[in-house]
Amino acid sequence: MALTNGKVSTVRGETRDITGEACDRVYAAGSTISCLRPVGVLKATELAVLDPQLREKKVVPLTGFPNRTRVSPSGRMVGWTLFVDGHSYAANGFSTQTGILDTETGTLVPSLEEFTATVDGKPHRAADTNYWGVTFIDDNRFYATMSTGGHRYLVEGDFAARTVRALVDNVECPSLSPDGTRIAYKAAVDGDPQRGWRLSVMDLATSRVTPLSETRSVDDQAAWLDADTVAYAMQLPDGTNEIWTARADGTGSPVRLVVGANSPVPLP
Repeated sequence: MALTNGKVSTVRGETRDITGEACDRVYAAGSTISCLRPVGVLKATELAVLDPQLREKKVVPLTGFPNRTRVSPSGRMVGWTLFVDGHSYAANGFSTQTGILDTETGTLVPSLEEFTATVDGKPHRAADTNYWGVTFIDDNRFYATMSTGGHRYLVEGDFAARTVRALVDNVECPSLSPDGTRIAYKAAVDGDPQRGWRLSVMDLATSRVTPLSETRSVDDQAAWLDADTVAYAMQLPDGTNEIWTARADGTGSPVRLVVGANSPVPLP
């Protein structure tokens, strides 16, 4: 699944089926599709939770510019990120809002800034804190990025406990591998987002980092197509997007997968 000209589409080999469902970002897991719909008047948008036939199960009104969305493996939990101010993680003064919805109970956390955060084992609260790029471990735990004080930490969150704790610095837009042992993410070059990002994979047990073969700057939350391959969008100079893949072990060369699309999602 991907987005073609802002419409949800499925791609199998050379065949592309484009639906009438408009999304700026899309993701699917279990029997749930998360769709961040395009911005309307006064930055109004919405999260649409859809079933596999693209029928609405729930709609959550939001304000901001759609940026990231993910669904837990079971399809129960949905996370999203919006730009509230600004449009780039490399810019100064941007602001994001990241929320999570439990589709089973209806529990809605509109902003992870409500959670209690710890950094280096100490309580952390700062006005410059932003979160983005949720990826779910299960229906309670998740990873995300927390930005504060010039750092971009990988954090592990507990939805029920309403807590997040910082783990590693310079990790943005994490994406958990199917076996739960690695994360694909974008790492700011020399810790400076204005120099771009290097797509990398981290082993969670050892913290060993493997830069992938894609040497262009990747500003996306990669998606695992399988245990060995990650997919990501690259924006062309004319503003259109292409989906590329790279091997998770850093070998080989990047491969262009789909022309004129973004927001890749693996389907069964």
